Amino acid sequence: MKKEMILRWTFFIVGLMVLALGVALTVEGQLLGIGPWDVFHFGLSMQFGLTIGSWSILTGLLLLTIASIIMRKMPRLGTFLNMFLLGLFTDFFIWLLPSIDSFIGVVLSFIVGVTLIGYGIGLYVSADFGSGPRDGIMILLVEKTGWSVQWVRNGMEILVLMLGWVLGGPIGIGTVLIAFLLGPIVGVSLPQCDALLKHLLVKEDREKLAA
Repeated sequence: MKKEMILRWTFFIVGLMVLALGVALTVEGQLLGIGPWDVFHFGLSMQFGLTIGSWSILTGLLLLTIASIIMRKMPRLGTFLNMFLLGLFTDFFIWLLPSIDSFIGVVLSFIVGVTLIGYGIGLYVSADFGSGPRDGIMILLVEKTGWSVQWVRNGMEILVLMLGWVLGGPIGIGTVLIAFLLGPIVGVSLPQCDALLKHLLVKEDREKLAA
């Protein structure tokens, strides 16, 4: 059981790191546009100071508080850690990555970034330690309204995208591409990451039996 938890925590934390690196790469390639939530966080950073990661944490905290009040229960530990670590890792990678001066570099940064976002989501979700605050509020709205997940998710992203645009966040063709590409990438990455985790857990059980 101890090794299983270590494996799951590894998938969870590495997944958040990969996701944050992907976000940072798309921010560096912002000439093409970035994801809706990141547009919002970027706009808040431009208008009110603080870092993009800090606004990611603060926005997540607000959503968690709203969800907790409505549902009358505390979120899972993984949800808190998701909110906190993702913001920290995002700021770290934005600070670490060099600025991109060429258009080819921007395109490559964007493509790699979106792919890493998809696989980061697959890794941390497969650990099963709780969804992020944005997914949590989405699920709550689906339960309360009876609307489909797709409509609620799209509505939330359109809303934050409009707010981010008003605040001056970078919007471009990449923003649209992320909206259309991220779902299919996660559709591939999540089963792969889930299968990898199960394979490692089965391998661990076999080693225990052999011992």
